[in-house]
Amino acid sequence: MSIIRAAGYEPVVIDYLATGWTRPQLQALFAAAGLTAHEALRRVRSPAVELGLTAPDVTEDQLLDAMVAHPVLVHRPIVCSPRGVRLCRPPEAVLDLLDQLPPGPWASEDGTLLIDAEGNRVV
Repeated sequence: MSIIRAAGYEPVVIDYLATGWTRPQLQALFAAAGLTAHEALRRVRSPAVELGLTAPDVTEDQLLDAMVAHPVLVHRPIVCSPRGVRLCRPPEAVLDLLDQLPPGPWASEDGTLLIDAEGNRVV
């Protein structure tokens, strides 16, 4: 969010924990992002393990059903822009979706320089 706002955009945030997901929404998001439900499953700080969803034999349909029932199971943030849809983990993955970059310098969470002082993308 901070990268998006620093670049001059005001994102529309969907409170999916409050509103939930529909199966068609998830299927469309995952298709647009090139993800499977397995790839979009949030495993940390979610009930995925307790629900048995990390087992290798869990199907995409089972995951989609679980994600509709438990919205927290969807890894985030998923960012949609005119340039595409992406699960933005790590957060700097959002840079590929922006038409303009935030002013530099800008570093990742681990301190790696992403945008130099002149506003050029480094990584």
